[in-house]
Amino acid sequence: MRPHRRGKWRDFWAMWGDERRRHWHERSEHGGPPGPPPPEVAHAWREFFLGFMGANAENHWAFGGRRFTPWHQGIDTFNPFLANLLSKGGGLLPLLALHFLSDQPRYGNEIMDLLSEWTRGQWVANPGAIYPLMDELEHHGLIEGKWEDPDKRTTRVYQITERGAQELERIKAVVRPKLQDTIRALELIIDGLGGEAGEGEDDAADQAASV
Repeated sequence: MRPHRRGKWRDFWAMWGDERRRHWHERSEHGGPPGPPPPEVAHAWREFFLGFMGANAENHWAFGGRRFTPWHQGIDTFNPFLANLLSKGGGLLPLLALHFLSDQPRYGNEIMDLLSEWTRGQWVANPGAIYPLMDELEHHGLIEGKWEDPDKRTTRVYQITERGAQELERIKAVVRPKLQDTIRALELIIDGLGGEAGEGEDDAADQAASV
Protein backbone atom coordinates (compact mmCIF):
# COMPACT_ATOMS: atom_id res chain seq x y z
CA MET A 1 0.00 0.00 0.00
CA ARG A 2 2.81 2.41 0.78
CA PRO A 3 4.09 4.01 -2.45
CA HIS A 4 7.82 4.29 -3.10
CA ARG A 5 8.04 5.60 -6.63
CA ARG A 6 8.83 9.26 -7.08
CA GLY A 7 5.73 11.34 -7.78
CA LYS A 8 3.35 9.01 -5.95
CA TRP A 9 3.49 10.65 -2.54
CA ARG A 10 0.87 13.24 -3.41
CA ASP A 11 -1.70 10.53 -4.30
CA PHE A 12 -2.70 9.72 -0.71
CA TRP A 13 -6.30 10.95 -0.97
CA ALA A 14 -6.87 9.45 -4.42
CA MET A 15 -5.56 6.09 -3.17
CA TRP A 16 -7.71 6.34 -0.05
CA GLY A 17 -10.73 7.06 -2.27
CA ASP A 18 -10.12 3.78 -4.09
CA GLU A 19 -9.75 1.96 -0.78
CA ARG A 20 -12.92 3.47 0.63
CA ARG A 21 -14.90 2.53 -2.46
CA ARG A 22 -13.60 -1.04 -2.09
CA HIS A 23 -14.92 -1.13 1.50
CA TRP A 24 -18.29 0.14 0.37
CA HIS A 25 -18.46 -2.38 -2.47
CA GLU A 26 -17.64 -5.30 -0.17
CA ARG A 27 -20.19 -4.13 2.35
CA SER A 28 -22.96 -3.83 -0.26
CA GLU A 29 -22.10 -7.29 -1.63
CA HIS A 30 -22.79 -8.74 1.83
CA GLY A 31 -26.17 -7.07 2.05
CA GLY A 32 -25.11 -4.11 4.12
CA PRO A 33 -26.26 -0.51 3.64
CA PRO A 34 -24.72 1.51 0.77
CA GLY A 35 -21.72 2.55 2.83
CA PRO A 36 -20.05 1.83 6.16
CA PRO A 37 -21.05 3.95 9.14
CA PRO A 38 -18.72 6.85 10.01
CA PRO A 39 -16.86 5.02 12.84
CA GLU A 40 -16.03 2.20 10.43
CA VAL A 41 -14.86 4.68 7.78
CA ALA A 42 -12.65 6.46 10.31
CA HIS A 43 -11.16 3.11 11.43
CA ALA A 44 -10.49 2.13 7.81
CA TRP A 45 -8.86 5.51 7.22
CA ARG A 46 -6.55 5.02 10.20
CA GLU A 47 -5.56 1.59 8.91
CA PHE A 48 -4.86 3.08 5.50
CA PHE A 49 -2.81 5.89 7.07
CA LEU A 50 -0.75 3.32 8.97
CA GLY A 51 0.02 1.43 5.77
CA PHE A 52 0.90 4.62 3.89
CA MET A 53 2.94 6.44 6.54
CA GLY A 54 4.27 3.53 8.58
CA ALA A 55 2.82 4.91 11.83
CA ASN A 56 -0.59 5.41 13.38
CA ALA A 57 -2.05 8.85 12.68
CA GLU A 58 -2.49 9.50 16.41
CA ASN A 59 1.20 8.71 17.04
CA HIS A 60 2.82 10.15 13.92
CA TRP A 61 5.40 12.84 14.70
CA ALA A 62 3.76 15.44 12.39
CA PHE A 63 0.08 14.58 12.88
CA GLY A 64 0.01 13.02 16.34
CA GLY A 65 -0.57 14.39 19.83
CA ARG A 66 -2.20 17.79 19.94
CA ARG A 67 -1.67 18.13 16.20
CA PHE A 68 -4.02 15.19 15.61
CA THR A 69 -7.08 16.94 17.08
CA PRO A 70 -8.29 18.56 13.84
CA TRP A 71 -7.67 15.31 11.91
CA HIS A 72 -9.54 13.04 14.30
CA GLN A 73 -12.54 12.32 12.07
CA GLY A 74 -10.14 10.86 9.53
CA ILE A 75 -12.35 10.84 6.42
CA ASP A 76 -11.70 12.70 3.21
CA THR A 77 -14.95 14.67 3.44
CA PHE A 78 -13.59 16.35 6.57
CA ASN A 79 -11.05 19.15 6.14
CA PRO A 80 -8.90 19.76 9.25
CA PHE A 81 -7.82 23.18 8.02
CA LEU A 82 -11.43 24.35 7.79
CA ALA A 83 -12.06 22.78 11.19
CA ASN A 84 -9.34 24.93 12.72
CA LEU A 85 -10.64 28.06 11.01
CA LEU A 86 -14.22 27.50 12.14
CA SER A 87 -13.73 25.85 15.53
CA LYS A 88 -10.73 27.64 17.03
CA GLY A 89 -11.99 31.21 17.21
CA GLY A 90 -10.95 34.01 14.93
CA GLY A 91 -14.48 35.28 14.39
CA LEU A 92 -15.28 33.25 11.28
CA LEU A 93 -18.07 31.10 12.72
CA PRO A 94 -19.92 34.03 14.35
CA LEU A 95 -19.50 35.97 11.11
CA LEU A 96 -21.09 33.20 9.06
CA ALA A 97 -23.93 32.69 11.54
CA LEU A 98 -24.82 36.39 11.45
CA HIS A 99 -24.43 36.44 7.67
CA PHE A 100 -26.89 33.55 7.25
CA LEU A 101 -29.38 35.24 9.57
CA SER A 102 -29.07 38.53 7.71
CA ASP A 103 -30.87 36.89 4.78
CA GLN A 104 -33.83 35.54 6.75
CA PRO A 105 -34.79 34.01 10.12
CA ARG A 106 -33.47 30.48 10.46
CA TYR A 107 -33.43 27.44 12.72
CA GLY A 108 -30.15 26.29 14.23
CA ASN A 109 -30.26 23.19 12.01
CA GLU A 110 -30.56 25.42 8.92
CA ILE A 111 -27.38 27.23 9.92
CA MET A 112 -25.59 23.90 10.33
CA ASP A 113 -26.83 22.77 6.91
CA LEU A 114 -25.59 26.00 5.30
CA LEU A 115 -22.18 25.60 6.92
CA SER A 116 -21.93 22.11 5.47
CA GLU A 117 -23.05 23.39 2.07
CA TRP A 118 -20.62 26.31 2.03
CA THR A 119 -17.71 24.04 2.93
CA ARG A 120 -18.87 21.35 0.49
CA GLY A 121 -19.33 18.99 3.39
CA GLN A 122 -15.70 19.33 4.46
CA TRP A 123 -16.76 20.65 7.85
CA VAL A 124 -19.96 19.62 9.59
CA ALA A 125 -21.15 21.74 12.49
CA ASN A 126 -22.68 20.07 15.50
CA PRO A 127 -25.29 21.32 18.00
CA GLY A 128 -22.58 21.62 20.66
CA ALA A 129 -20.91 24.32 18.56
CA ILE A 130 -23.93 26.14 17.12
CA TYR A 131 -26.43 26.42 19.94
CA PRO A 132 -23.99 27.84 22.54
CA LEU A 133 -23.04 30.37 19.84
CA MET A 134 -26.72 31.24 19.35
CA ASP A 135 -27.05 31.73 23.11
CA GLU A 136 -24.03 34.02 23.11
CA LEU A 137 -25.32 36.06 20.17
CA GLU A 138 -28.67 36.41 21.94
CA HIS A 139 -26.92 37.44 25.16
CA HIS A 140 -25.21 40.29 23.28
CA GLY A 141 -28.45 41.38 21.67
CA LEU A 142 -27.26 40.51 18.16
CA ILE A 143 -30.05 38.03 17.42
CA GLU A 144 -33.48 37.20 18.83
CA GLY A 145 -34.74 33.68 19.27
CA LYS A 146 -38.38 32.66 19.50
CA TRP A 147 -39.88 29.25 20.18
CA GLU A 148 -41.92 28.02 17.23
CA ASP A 149 -44.26 26.42 19.77
CA PRO A 150 -43.94 28.24 23.14
CA ASP A 151 -45.55 25.30 24.95
CA LYS A 152 -43.36 22.50 23.57
CA ARG A 153 -40.19 24.67 23.35
CA THR A 154 -38.52 22.22 20.97
CA THR A 155 -37.72 24.36 17.91
CA ARG A 156 -36.26 27.85 18.12
CA VAL A 157 -36.18 30.34 15.26
CA TYR A 158 -33.50 33.03 15.22
CA GLN A 159 -33.45 36.40 13.50
CA ILE A 160 -30.82 39.11 13.40
CA THR A 161 -31.41 42.40 15.23
CA GLU A 162 -30.49 45.89 14.04
CA ARG A 163 -27.58 45.80 16.44
CA GLY A 164 -26.58 42.43 15.02
CA ALA A 165 -26.66 43.77 11.46
CA GLN A 166 -24.31 46.60 12.47
CA GLU A 167 -22.02 44.16 14.27
CA LEU A 168 -22.01 41.90 11.18
CA GLU A 169 -20.60 44.73 9.06
CA ARG A 170 -17.93 45.48 11.67
CA ILE A 171 -16.86 41.82 11.96
CA LYS A 172 -16.86 41.48 8.17
CA ALA A 173 -14.55 44.48 7.91
CA VAL A 174 -12.10 42.76 10.28
CA VAL A 175 -12.30 39.15 9.03
CA ARG A 176 -12.87 39.36 5.26
CA PRO A 177 -9.48 40.96 4.38
CA LYS A 178 -7.74 38.30 6.45
CA LEU A 179 -9.64 35.56 4.61
CA GLN A 180 -8.37 37.00 1.34
CA ASP A 181 -4.82 37.13 2.74
CA THR A 182 -5.21 33.50 3.82
CA ILE A 183 -6.28 32.42 0.33
CA ARG A 184 -3.29 34.18 -1.22
CA ALA A 185 -0.89 32.71 1.34
CA LEU A 186 -2.25 29.19 0.82
CA GLU A 187 -1.93 29.57 -2.95
CA LEU A 188 1.73 30.48 -2.46
CA ILE A 189 2.22 27.44 -0.22
CA ILE A 190 0.55 25.15 -2.76
CA ASP A 191 2.65 26.58 -5.59
CA GLY A 192 5.79 26.26 -3.48
CA LEU A 193 5.02 22.62 -2.76
CA GLY A 194 4.69 21.94 -6.46
CA GLY A 195 0.99 21.21 -6.27
CA GLU A 196 -1.56 22.00 -8.91
CA ALA A 197 -4.70 24.03 -8.31
CA GLY A 198 -7.50 21.69 -7.34
CA GLU A 199 -11.00 21.76 -8.71
CA GLY A 200 -13.22 24.25 -6.96
CA GLU A 201 -10.51 26.62 -5.70
CA ASP A 202 -11.96 29.49 -7.71
CA ASP A 203 -15.40 28.68 -6.33
CA ALA A 204 -14.01 28.64 -2.80
CA ALA A 205 -12.41 32.02 -3.35
CA ASP A 206 -15.64 33.40 -4.77
CA GLN A 207 -17.52 32.04 -1.78
CA ALA A 208 -15.13 33.72 0.67
CA ALA A 209 -15.44 36.97 -1.29
CA SER A 210 -19.24 36.81 -0.99
CA VAL A 211 -19.15 36.89 2.81
